[in-house]
Amino acid sequence: MVGQRALRRPPGLLLLTPFCLLHLGASGQPYEDAVSIQGVRGSSVELACGSQPAPLVVFWSFTPLGSLVPRPVAVTNGAESKVEAGASALGTVSLRNSSLVLGELREGARGHFLCQALHEAGGQLRTTYSHISLTVLVPVSKPQVRLSEPSPVEGTYVVATCAVREGTEPVIFAWQHQAPRGPGETLVGVTERLFQLDPVNRMHLGWYMCSAHNAVNRLSSDEAFLDVIYGPDDPVITVEPPHFTEEGFWASEKEEVTLSCLAASNPPSHYVWLCDHTQVHTGPTYTITSTSRAHTGLYTCLAHNSRLDTRTQTTVQLTIYYPPEGQPSCAVLPTFGAVTLVCTWPGGLPAAQLLWEGPQGTGPAALSNVTWSHAATPLANSSVFTCTGQHPALALLALCRITLWEPLRRPTCRTMATTEDQFIMLSCEWPGGEPPALLSWLDGQQQPLGSSSPSLAVHVLQAQEDLAGREFICRGTHPLRVPDPHCRLQLEAPQLAVAEAWVSVLEGGEAWLACALLGGMPPAQLLWLGPQHLPVEPGPSGFMLHHEGTQLRLGIQAADPAHHGGTYHCVAHNTLGSSSQSIQLEVLRYPAPPNVTISSLTYGRHRREVQMQWAIRGPGNLTGFLVQRRASVPGPGAGAWETAAGDIEPESRTRRLGGLDPGVLYAFRVLALNHHTTGHPSEVKIPADPPFSAYPAVLGAAGTGMVVATVASLLVFQYAARHPETFPCLGQLLAPMEQSHPHSDSMEGPEAQAGIETPSTIPGSDPAQESMDVPVNVTITVTATP
Repeated sequence: MVGQRALRRPPGLLLLTPFCLLHLGASGQPYEDAVSIQGVRGSSVELACGSQPAPLVVFWSFTPLGSLVPRPVAVTNGAESKVEAGASALGTVSLRNSSLVLGELREGARGHFLCQALHEAGGQLRTTYSHISLTVLVPVSKPQVRLSEPSPVEGTYVVATCAVREGTEPVIFAWQHQAPRGPGETLVGVTERLFQLDPVNRMHLGWYMCSAHNAVNRLSSDEAFLDVIYGPDDPVITVEPPHFTEEGFWASEKEEVTLSCLAASNPPSHYVWLCDHTQVHTGPTYTITSTSRAHTGLYTCLAHNSRLDTRTQTTVQLTIYYPPEGQPSCAVLPTFGAVTLVCTWPGGLPAAQLLWEGPQGTGPAALSNVTWSHAATPLANSSVFTCTGQHPALALLALCRITLWEPLRRPTCRTMATTEDQFIMLSCEWPGGEPPALLSWLDGQQQPLGSSSPSLAVHVLQAQEDLAGREFICRGTHPLRVPDPHCRLQLEAPQLAVAEAWVSVLEGGEAWLACALLGGMPPAQLLWLGPQHLPVEPGPSGFMLHHEGTQLRLGIQAADPAHHGGTYHCVAHNTLGSSSQSIQLEVLRYPAPPNVTISSLTYGRHRREVQMQWAIRGPGNLTGFLVQRRASVPGPGAGAWETAAGDIEPESRTRRLGGLDPGVLYAFRVLALNHHTTGHPSEVKIPADPPFSAYPAVLGAAGTGMVVATVASLLVFQYAARHPETFPCLGQLLAPMEQSHPHSDSMEGPEAQAGIETPSTIPGSDPAQESMDVPVNVTITVTATP
């Protein structure tokens, strides 16, 4: 070493004296002192040279360990001191009085130090020796954790070493483990430099730190991460919201469901979701925002460790629950002596839980369909029963209620025959009630006929004559009605009655025939047969049928002896027999009216009309006249008679007939009427031309001339009045006339009016001529404008 080579140099002059002193004093009795001192490298230590007062000379020497040759270090006489240059190998050497101070102590200072001191005592020189053994302690360096495999696979082994570069023995070690999640953990019992994990597992994953300490100090290493590779384990699947079934999980329809998958693995697993072997998602979490029934299935989570290329999987069953549609349905069935309550709510997954509750407490419970047979004795009218439905997919309960009430009144019996009267149907009805009443048919010996049925009971019998007179009973049963009500009916053939056996009516009048049904079960069918034994039908033949309860009335309008007179039969028929009653209808004619003769028949103007007069001969009633005409053609080819005028009042004796063709020769006749009875026709006559008369023609011509002359004169006077300069003499004559009629000046223009009346009557000997030459009033108005 460099320090050892420096100590081997020849001692200086200052050191010769101590050697001599030590040698000279060696013959005396020196004082020796031996101590052991420890120092720490890098620090300072002070070596004291005995406990005597200040010596005259002090000499310090050093003998390294393993050597026998002392080496000078420093000397002092109190006035001056000298440090050997080679003493720097020991550290920074200095003297403080007689003490040797070693600063920045080095490991080379480990050995034996000798202090020789020369003292004066009592005039004599005395030598003392101090032997000091110096031990230099080295602090431990910062430990370092070394792992044989930083990323081991679970199941292998790992050796962890706490490496310390230097440090004075003994060095004691300690280990700590810090898991990724959790507090730090001290590994008890592990105090060696080496720490072995065999086999390593996932619990060993984390940060490892070691600490080393000796007599000088304690240091800890930095953390070293042990990354244990493992997995993936079998995945664990959780479902939110958590609803569990025996097979797996369930969720409500239209609910958001989150499936989470976790498989312990390092590095973390990669996840793939499968639904019924079809990939639906990648990642640890699969969310279904709105579930439907189609989401029911097996969900598999596949976990993959990419480092180890290992895979695991877990499968769970997810079932989507959905409630039944609508609400529970409550019904009550009629049974003898009890009430059978039925509550159904089919569908849904799973089936809904149903529970009955009644006035006396809770009843049975079941899935989808629950039936409760309750005794009817303690029940009162209006008793309420409630069926409660519960389903895991519904937050609220579903209810249905049913109220028991007895039907009103009593059963009603009736009977009717089927088509062609082959069967008789007994029908019994008792509507209403909850539950509906049970109805059953019994014969006269109280023996049941067929089975019971609710509200309506029907029993069919084959039509036979021996059924007449037999009685049948319909019994009604209801749990809230005591005793049981019933109704009866007895089968019998129909019976008829008529009000009158003989009915008379005048021709053209209206007659009514009445027929009443007195009995019969099943109800009989009524019909009327006419005189020809054919069914009477209403229509244009004048018949009317009118039903009034059990009566059937036959009306005859416009009675005609030829068509309506005779015997009518009222017939009633049912499956057990028939009945018939007859009525004789007599249609009476009216008496014949008196005979008629034509007294006058003349043509009118232009031969387009005729004037007829007639007279009656002999006694008799009449209600009017009828005038007939036909084209009069000589020989057998004469035309048929047609009505020229009808509805003529019985007081009339004259008639004007128009609408004639002047080129046709007509023949006329008159008949008297007494209602529908027509008298003998009158004689046939042909119209005659009217006699000639010139007197009317002359009067007509004279009147026309006077009118024309008057109008012309008025026009001349009017013009002269407006233009006096043309006729001066005539204007002077008219002036006084205008003054006497001043209002005429207010007219917008000159006007002149002239009115001429012809005589009102012109005598004539022929009535037809009088009707054709009626006086005519003629008014002529002439207006002149200048």
